[in-house]
Parts: sequence; structure tokens; C-alpha cells
Amino acid sequence: MELDYVRHFVRLAETENYLEAAEDLFMAQSSLSRHIKSLEKELGAPLFERTTRKVVLSDFGKAFLPYARKMLEIQEECSRELRGYLDSAASVISVASIPAMAHYRITDVLAGFQRENPGYRLNVTEADTARIWELLETGKCECGFVRTADGCAVPEGMKQIPFTADHLVAVLPAAHPLAGEKKVSLGMLKQEKFLFLDRETSMYAICMNACRKAGIEPEVAFTGFRGDNLIDLAAKGMGVALLTRRPIEYGTEKSVALVDIEPSVVTEVCLVYSGKRKRSEVVKQFILYVKNHKE
Repeated sequence: MELDYVRHFVRLAETENYLEAAEDLFMAQSSLSRHIKSLEKELGAPLFERTTRKVVLSDFGKAFLPYARKMLEIQEECSRELRGYLDSAASVISVASIPAMAHYRITDVLAGFQRENPGYRLNVTEADTARIWELLETGKCECGFVRTADGCAVPEGMKQIPFTADHLVAVLPAAHPLAGEKKVSLGMLKQEKFLFLDRETSMYAICMNACRKAGIEPEVAFTGFRGDNLIDLAAKGMGVALLTRRPIEYGTEKSVALVDIEPSVVTEVCLVYSGKRKRSEVVKQFILYVKNHKE
């Protein structure tokens, strides 16, 4: 049943005049008459008793009128609710980020954007870079803060905005012969056992690429998800951990030494988003905010 025809029926029932109803509905009188006849045919009975001067509701039309009005009320309520849902959805942005958000000022950016844009809402997911690429590819998030480095593949079609940078350090036991050095090469550590973050993380790939670029195939004695476990194992002499400096340089126990890798292995933290997908206004505003607050 055409709801527009139902609306036309209700207006004609209220005016009892084809010309007046047609003018109110901004349509031709012939079109209104055609729509009413189509509705009567669908319902199986006449809705009006026609005279030379006006039309009045038939008994069948009187029975149908309250239901017709209810149908229009439900349509309006549905449209209103759906408009509200779409308006709400348009004001939400899904952002993913690597775990070390506080150390790279990502939390500052998220909180600052939310504070300055109270009409928008951020949904934030913490994940490793590899997982963030998947979320972006599938549209489950609209942008994300990832860690990249030389040798790390970036999916086709992704755009990047450099946000900040960091570099690798060797985490050595305090008693290690090289613990007092300011810098060490990976070649100087080739006889060591290495402690890396999990094989599925971007950091594992960065560390492996750095070692191979230095001409060594590292003996990986442990992989895990938490940097503090790697640091504790290094302190206990279980191997040398490779981690980025900023998340671990504050609060690290004196039982380990953080020594920069030479030549420097730089990692960039970037905001990334798909260049293939149309960006909403809130995403555009967030990208601009990040650009204005990058280091």
C-alpha cells in the first residue's frame, strides 16, 4: 500500500473537496483522483460518496480513516527515529591505536579532540599495528595510530600522516659488558639471545628486519605480549630485549641499561586512514586536528 496515497486520502477526508486537497498537496486534481481510485481498488471498496459539490466519507472510509492516520503516525515516528540514528552515527568516529598511547601523546590528542568537539564521539580500540591494518581494510575503524619503519609493508591505498617518532634500544642486564655504552650496533650483539615482542606484532617484524639488515640472524629465545616481561627477563640475564625507548625509559629499574642501537633504527607513529573510502565530516575534522597537533 502506497503511504503517499494514504496521506492523500486523509487530506481529502479532512477537506471533503478535491480541489482544496489537491492544492494543499501541491498536485493536480486529476492525479489525486487517480490515487484515491487506486487505493479504493486495492482495499476493495469505495472510500467516498461523491456528489456534485463535494465528497464525503463512506462508511468504509470512516472505518479506514483512524487506521490511515495511525499508519502515517508510525511512518513519521519511524522516519524521525532513523534520522536520529543516522545523525548520531555520522557524529561517531572509530579510532584504533597501538598500546603505547600515553607515551606518544595519543591520549592527549584523543582527549583534546573530544574536549573541543563535544558533539562528536570517539570510539577507541587498542590493537597492534597488524590488527589495525585489518580493521581499516574491513571498515571496522576509520583511522588509526600505527607504528611503521623501513621494511614494513603499508597496505595499498592507505594514507599516512606522520605524528611522532621513536627509535630502538637494546635492553641489557646492568652487569652486561656493554651496559655502559651510549650506543651499540646489532652486530656487537650477534652472539646474544634475543627477547622480542610476539611474532604477530609489528615490533617483531621491525626487530627482525633491523637484525637482518645488520647481517645477523637473531636467536630469539622468547616472544611475548608485554614489554615489562621482556625487561624483567633481560634483567635476569635471559637475553637482550629490543624495544622502542619512549614507552620504557621512565620507570625502568636500574637492573637494566637502555642502550641506543647504532645506526639508529627509527620507527614512526603515524595516523593512517583508507584513501579508498569516503570520509565523513567528523573523520575529516579529526585528521585535521591530528595534523595540527603532531610533533
